[in-house]
Amino acid sequence: MKKIIVLPFFFVLFGCAELQSIAEQAMEDPGMVTDSQISSGLKQALQFGIDHQVSKLTAEDGFFSNELVRIVLPEELRKVDDGLRKIGLGNLADEGLKLMNAAASDAVKEATPIFVNAIKDMSITDARDILMGGNGAATQFLRNKTSDELYQKFYPVVDNSFGKVGADQIWTQAIDKYNSLPFTQDVNNNLTEYVTQQALEGVFTMIAVEESKIRTDLQSRTTDLLQKVFRLQD
Repeated sequence: MKKIIVLPFFFVLFGCAELQSIAEQAMEDPGMVTDSQISSGLKQALQFGIDHQVSKLTAEDGFFSNELVRIVLPEELRKVDDGLRKIGLGNLADEGLKLMNAAASDAVKEATPIFVNAIKDMSITDARDILMGGNGAATQFLRNKTSDELYQKFYPVVDNSFGKVGADQIWTQAIDKYNSLPFTQDVNNNLTEYVTQQALEGVFTMIAVEESKIRTDLQSRTTDLLQKVFRLQD
């Protein structure tokens, strides 16, 4: 007897008529993958990227403890870090770096609803293009759909977080100390734009990690739906 498994996830995305149609088609050809299943599989894969990877960035030290996304000083400010360490103020520099990363973690908490809306609006054509577009195609889809909105959400959060966690004071103090050293060229202490951009890059880096796992590692396809859909691109 042929057995059809309908995942609970489908009931969120499809009505009864669509589910019946999928079931009838599967009875005729159990190996067939419908357009609706492809769409659902890609949506599930992107949701896993958010649930499994992006959420890690919002935890304490989510950026700072992750070498893939840890935010370091922009090149023009690295001389500040070097200068502070040379005069015994390495602790001040370390604290400033941690607070920059903490601001990025705060900002990423704003990302989930934006991603959810983008995933919800994915068309069947989008899903097919992403599935056959190769590694990184799903991440690029989210980048294209959400970057502008994420930036608008992230920037004020980073700016506010700098004040909340004291990063503005730490870096103002650090850079002022550096600027007071003899034979140094003064540097600007506005890091909000830089950290916002780095937070965005960190988010898409982690989504790409999960996408790559699902595309290349069979063990990472943890649902029947993912296994069935991603076999098409193998």
